[in-house]
Amino acid sequence: MSGGTLRLPLKGVYFDQARSGAKGKEYRLCTPYWRRRLEGRSYDKMVLTRGYPAAGDVHRHLELPWRGYSVETITHEHFGPQPVQVFAILLAEPATIAR
Repeated sequence: MSGGTLRLPLKGVYFDQARSGAKGKEYRLCTPYWRRRLEGRSYDKMVLTRGYPAAGDVHRHLELPWRGYSVETITHEHFGPQPVQVFAILLAEPATIAR
């Protein structure tokens, strides 16, 4: 299945890193929910949001091209002290703000 837009709400610090280009990947746990949304799918684009903004709040929306993902094992404070398997969604250079 392909097409459409993958929407990813982010915490403020991670959104700011993605906007600046400092964040190269966005992580989501390998759960059944994320498997259904990612495995075997391709999107036209992604829209990252800073939290859950109103539709007209263009300063909290970032539109990026879909570049795919990989599966990785990482240790990250957001997921706790143990290594976890995640989908590492590839982010692009800072792009246009979603309109």
